[in-house]
This record gives sequence, structure tokens and C-alpha cells, in this order.
Amino acid sequence: MSLSPAGTLGIDFGTSNSAMAWAGPQGPARLIPLEGTAVAMPTAVFFNAEDQRTHFGRDAMTQYLAGTEGRLMRSLKSLLGSSLILESTVVNHRQMRFLDIIATFLAELRSRATLALGHAPERVVMGRPVHFVDEDAARDAQAQQSLLEAAQAVGFKDIRFQFEPIAAALDYEQRLDREALVLVVDLGGGTSDFTVVRLGPQRMAQADRSADVLATTGVHIGGTDFDRQLSLERVMPLLGFRHTGPQQREVPSRVFFDLSTWHLIHWQYQPRAIAQAQALRTNYSDPLLHQRLMRVLQDKQGHHIAHEVEQAKIRASVQDADTAVDLDVVEAGLAAALGPAALHEHLDALLERTVACAGECVLRAGLTPAALDAIYLTGGSSALRPFQQALRAAFPTVPLVEGDLFSGVAAGLPYSRT
Repeated sequence: MSLSPAGTLGIDFGTSNSAMAWAGPQGPARLIPLEGTAVAMPTAVFFNAEDQRTHFGRDAMTQYLAGTEGRLMRSLKSLLGSSLILESTVVNHRQMRFLDIIATFLAELRSRATLALGHAPERVVMGRPVHFVDEDAARDAQAQQSLLEAAQAVGFKDIRFQFEPIAAALDYEQRLDREALVLVVDLGGGTSDFTVVRLGPQRMAQADRSADVLATTGVHIGGTDFDRQLSLERVMPLLGFRHTGPQQREVPSRVFFDLSTWHLIHWQYQPRAIAQAQALRTNYSDPLLHQRLMRVLQDKQGHHIAHEVEQAKIRASVQDADTAVDLDVVEAGLAAALGPAALHEHLDALLERTVACAGECVLRAGLTPAALDAIYLTGGSSALRPFQQALRAAFPTVPLVEGDLFSGVAAGLPYSRT
């Protein structure tokens, strides 16, 4: 294999989806196809217990949803900064650290970049949220250090980091023909990040852009939090969440919260967790609800339900119409209604906090909303209709510009001179 020529690989390792882009010393950044022509792929790993192979992205999801025996891992980024990151889990009868699972996914990204480029990239700029962890600088630093160690483990030599909203701004700047003050909004699967930045064609050649970044803020709320809330409010009551038992007490709720959280679901499949759920039978007045819960756990359907919740959320938002979460895997004909009104009812509190963080970013920049030329949207969750409605209400005079939702951050990372 030839030596790696000068150039920079940008990796947006996302909670829900990941993407990459490459730029040589002079040329523009280009996105790297990851699955066929798709330039973004789900951040998912499936360890196949039947053939002992490891599957990634859409292939991982297909394997799991087809009922193949194995272990699905999603929302891996959510583990960064948590106490779980250095702990181990059982994967196909062997112990494997969660950090090593992240490294396994990064190694696959580097392998696909190598195939597309014809050489193994050594310099990489990794995207990172403004805050991996809210209001905890030590855990935030530990999260970046863990990601650094994973990138080193797969062969990257020169590793740098850039805030994801700044990377998105650098991508947007390539399309501007005049100077503009822009609020960049990056809503991903696990975090919402904001930056106010001064952009323009005359500024692109400057080596130091720090003076153009007027403010950054972030909050640990993203698409998986929206899915979790919708699951708790619409699906988990069908399994017994908030159900009042014979002693007029609610069924203990931890199992429902874990079943609604992507990176915690698999813990509920362990024998101890199943035994604890079985013991909840005496807390139920309605045995059918408990039977449904046990069927979900024993048949390992938690990830399938989480996927159905996510898809129903997208349909309700895109179509602006009522739909339902398909729960046939639990019980024939079972479904949970979901529509635009429910999205507002259950998500407004989270969206209010998210939009308030955007407003705080503008205040920290010393600006009023009217001073902004545009709000640039990236990250898959920024397409959520209720979020855009809340953003328009908070910034009524500022035009919203929808960028490349799933690969805008990756496309901007190679331009970073960090």
C-alpha cells in the first residue's frame, strides 16, 4: 500500500449516524460513500452469534431486525463520559470493553476510507459535541480522552478535535458569496450544539478563525432523548409503566426507562434483569400488561420497539399526520398511536430547553436575534417539525437554512485548522 499523501480525514462519529469526508491540501472536501452511494450510515454494530461475524451500519440493523441471534450495539457515543466506558460486556461468550467496541466501529470507518481513497489515512479531525456531559468538565475531558484512545488504537497518528457546530459552519461557508452572521444549529442523536460564527468567502483563507467564533453552547438533548420520551409516554404504558397495582402503588419504573434508552436496552435481557421483571408480577393488577413486558424481555424485542418508535416519530413529523408505533412483535394488532399533537405534548419541554440553549448562544455572542443573517440547520433531529416550529417562534425574523442533515459536520471537519 502506498504512503498516505497529505490530506485530512474528517470523522463525524455520531450517536445515531456517522459520516466521513476527505480533503487534500488544496482541493475541496468530498464525502466518502460508506454503504453503496450513501454517505452516512447508522452508528450500529451487530455481533452475529451464528456466524461470529461483525456487521455495521444498515447491515447491522438488518441482521438484528431479521431475528439473527446476536448482540446489537447502538448509541455508542452516549457511553463517552460515563462510568460504563471502561467496563466490559459479554459479546459472543467473551468479555469486551465498551471502549473497544467504539474502536471496532472506528476501525471499520478507517477501513472503508482506506478502500475509497486507496491509502490508509493517518491525519484525522474528529467531531465532538460542545459538551459530551453537561456541567461536568472532568467527565467531558474524560470523554474526549476516551475517543482519542479509540482513534489511536485503530491506527490514526495525527488526531485533532473540532466542535461539531463549527465544522458544520465551515461546510456552510463554502456556499456563501458574502459575509454573514450565522447561528449554526446541530441537533444530533445525543446532543444539541450551537455556535454563532462570522462566515464569508473573504475569511475562508485565514489560518486562525478563532475570532470569527463568537459563542458556543450545547445541551445533552438529542434525537434519542425524543425517542425515549415518546416511548415512555406512548409505548411503555402498554407494558405497565405507571400502572397501579393491587396495593395502589405504581409498578417500579426502572425497567421501562432502560427499555426506552438505546444503550441500556441490552442490560434488560440479562437473566438477573429478567428475574427481577418476573418478580414484578405481584405489582400488577392487569396480568396482560405483565405478560407483554415479559414477552419483550424474553424475546429480546426492546431494540425492535425502539426502532419502531423512531420510525413513527419521523413519519408523524414528515407527514404532519397521525401514525402509530407498530407493536406486532409484542402482540398481534397492538399499536401505540402517535401524531403531531402527541409530538408537541410530549416533546415541548425538551424542545423548550433546546431552543433556550440556542438563545443563550446568541446572548453570549453579544447579539440580538435580529442581528443574525441566517440559522443553519444540520443533524438529523433538526428536521423535526416541532423543533423547527419552536425555533421559528424564538427567532421569527431569521431565515432557516436546512443543510446536509446527516453529513454536514463531516464535510466541514477537514477544513478545521485546529
